[in-house]
Amino acid sequence: MTTLKPPFTGETAAAKVQAAEDAWNTKNPEKVSLAYTEDSQWRNRGEFFTGRSAIVDFLKRKWEKELHYKLKKHLWSYTDNRISVRFEYEWYDQENKQWMRTHGNEHWEFNGEGLMQIRDMSANDIPIEETDRKL
Repeated sequence: MTTLKPPFTGETAAAKVQAAEDAWNTKNPEKVSLAYTEDSQWRNRGEFFTGRSAIVDFLKRKWEKELHYKLKKHLWSYTDNRISVRFEYEWYDQENKQWMRTHGNEHWEFNGEGLMQIRDMSANDIPIEETDRKL
């Protein structure tokens, strides 16, 4: 697949969001990390880290905890080299024997090659019943 590069249009921004959703739903940290610059800066809730190896480490920890992970992203807005999304995902917390739904927002900034150089994420987790799952 060709990397979608800035400046974004409505069509290319939506395609970038869909590509991110598809990649994250593979739950393959190495594959997901390739969408980011080598020195990509992340804020994920209260964690701050930099670089692809830190991204891979973070995603491995995430998906070891968040079982049966399923994500849906929605384009919120875009500019030349930035995209904002809202998202929700569902997962099972094995430790607490509880299904969860996470709602949040991400703000992305891309370099000229279409790799994400900044990712800023905020989210809230809500306990749900298994019968309330929708993803």
